[in-house]
Amino acid sequence: MERRVVVTGLGAITPIGNNVNEFWKGIKESKCGIDKITLFDTSNSKVKLAGEVKNYDPEEHFDKKLVKRLDRFTQFAIIAAREAMKDSKITAENTDMTRLGVAVSTGIGGLKTIEENNELLLEKGPDRVSPMYIPMAIGNMATGNIAIDIGAKGETFGMVTACASATHSIGESFRIIRHGYQDVMLAGGTEAGITPTGIAGFANIKALSTSEDKTRASIPFDKERNGFVMGEGAGVIVLEEYEHAKKRNAKIYAEIVGYGATSDAYHITSPAPDGEGGARSMKIAMEDAKIKPEDIDYINAHGTSTQLNEKCETLAIKRALGDYAKKVMVSSTKGNTGHLLRRSRWNRGNCNC
Repeated sequence: MERRVVVTGLGAITPIGNNVNEFWKGIKESKCGIDKITLFDTSNSKVKLAGEVKNYDPEEHFDKKLVKRLDRFTQFAIIAAREAMKDSKITAENTDMTRLGVAVSTGIGGLKTIEENNELLLEKGPDRVSPMYIPMAIGNMATGNIAIDIGAKGETFGMVTACASATHSIGESFRIIRHGYQDVMLAGGTEAGITPTGIAGFANIKALSTSEDKTRASIPFDKERNGFVMGEGAGVIVLEEYEHAKKRNAKIYAEIVGYGATSDAYHITSPAPDGEGGARSMKIAMEDAKIKPEDIDYINAHGTSTQLNEKCETLAIKRALGDYAKKVMVSSTKGNTGHLLRRSRWNRGNCNC
């Protein structure tokens, strides 16, 4: 028998708020988290803007030794996971920690650590590369460090599927709980790719906006959109089996009732131009949830602020929902935060950047 899966905890650190309440307040107030890049010197960069996490001091969250051993993307992941766990009120007293897993993904991983150690290698030789280089850089260490931090001993993994990474993690965690393998999963994504090579790499494939007007740089679905703006941060939710949540009288935010994932099998970065893959994933999700298009109120779109993505995404929505597509509300929070690279709601299995 398939089990019901609910959301009982939320955690976030973003360019418009360093916790869930600040983030939600920022969304409601149409706050723009995009501004001049401060994390590195952009004198030689064509791109000047990004969505950085503001007023962030890692030593407010970790001791000095741990700060040096955790890449920025992992720090964000742990902070969001701690908030989600605290919000959920899950403890070792009310939950079997061997039945609690973690799936917090990243699209890129420890890019800052990779850059810094590559410079050490070239300038000072191999002996100067940090022994913590690999444990800091690899993408699954966000999940691993969260598990250590909270004592989670269940299934723990990190998926890397570019912009769909967090959606995949949430969807697969949903399936894991629904089919009885775990009772609780922390799921979501984390990213800290605002680095010289991160920005240069996306800029050189013509994916990033070169606008220096922060109010007109990340403008999803606007006819003047000209590329995405890199963002950073983390978002983690607690997924829990309904009866388990009910037994401990947990606060329930929502229920996940369906999930769909597909691949366009078309191009390494571009979505299929007819939106077929995206439409199919939405149809699979609706079939899984046993709902009709008319049951949908709102779509939080991938909405990257690029011409190609939004043309194809619009076609996908129209193919999936038919005539009802004209009535459903659609928007993208990337206008507030920039593109955090690993968080899309409708999963197509491609980068779609």
